[in-house]
Amino acid sequence: MQLQQITTYPEKLLSCTAQDLHTLFPQPTLLHLSGKNPQPLFISVLLHGNETTGFLALQCLLNKYTEQSLPRSISIFFGNTQAAEQDLRRLDTQPDYNRIWPGTNIPDCTETTFAQEIVDIMRAKEVFASIDVHNNTGLNPHYACINKLDNRYLQLANLFGRLTVYFLRPLGVQSAAFAELCPAVTLECGRPGHQHGIDHAFEYLNACLHLHELPDHPVHAQDIDLFHTTAQVKITENSSFSFSDTSSDLLFNKDLERMNFTEITANTSLGLVNEGSIMPLRAIDELGKDVTNNFFTIDNKQLKIRRKTMPSMLTLDERVIRQDCLCYLMERIKL
Repeated sequence: MQLQQITTYPEKLLSCTAQDLHTLFPQPTLLHLSGKNPQPLFISVLLHGNETTGFLALQCLLNKYTEQSLPRSISIFFGNTQAAEQDLRRLDTQPDYNRIWPGTNIPDCTETTFAQEIVDIMRAKEVFASIDVHNNTGLNPHYACINKLDNRYLQLANLFGRLTVYFLRPLGVQSAAFAELCPAVTLECGRPGHQHGIDHAFEYLNACLHLHELPDHPVHAQDIDLFHTTAQVKITENSSFSFSDTSSDLLFNKDLERMNFTEITANTSLGLVNEGSIMPLRAIDELGKDVTNNFFTIDNKQLKIRRKTMPSMLTLDERVIRQDCLCYLMERIKL
């Protein structure tokens, strides 16, 4: 599998479904389109094949400019079209396309090679800004993520909305790699299939095309809610979990995802742990240190939070939990 670079696109791109995109682009494809301002905006979509909002918003953008010049050049990366065909985050034989970028800790492979190639190409083009569009599987508001606490990065995030998350892990994500080149954000646009998410992403992308520069002055504190991801939480490899099977090592509460972006207090229960089971969760901080005992305890078979925290990306999708993680834990940052 090699990276394909193109400067024109088939007309079917404007109307096909994400599931059919593989018929046009069976391999990772980077599309370059010229605009009035030659410094390109980079947009990546479908790094996760079942997160279709970015692709649908991009179709709206391309349709808008079929008969008029783009305000700014754009470079678009269409990611995991093979997984999109099956409406999956990734295929079992693939790495996660948002863990393959420079800075990753996964072994060298075809995917890390083309990810590095894309970064090198966009560095040479002096990329203006980078936008990676995603969806959540759980109940989450729309928010933007950044990897540097820099005014321009905060301004780019704030253009999407007041809710912003700063994170350093997981490693190998697209936005962190591009943050070394230019202001970069990840957009989290709620669940796929919601028109509001598509409209929000389209309006944001279109607004970014019209930016002449990104302000370097601070975002006003009253205009932003800024959070810092302090830990990523995963299910331990040998632990079983479920939302319905009482024989599992860990039986989660069925309303778990309603805790997203809510400050939960110490002693809040996440679920029941079967008698004799060891701690089924592992929390890793941004330095890679195991901080499980700082956040979780088992008390009378209840899996409880030890301290006040705010989770994000909690989901009821067991496949996604196993492929990626259970959630992230955050704390508020005051500017």
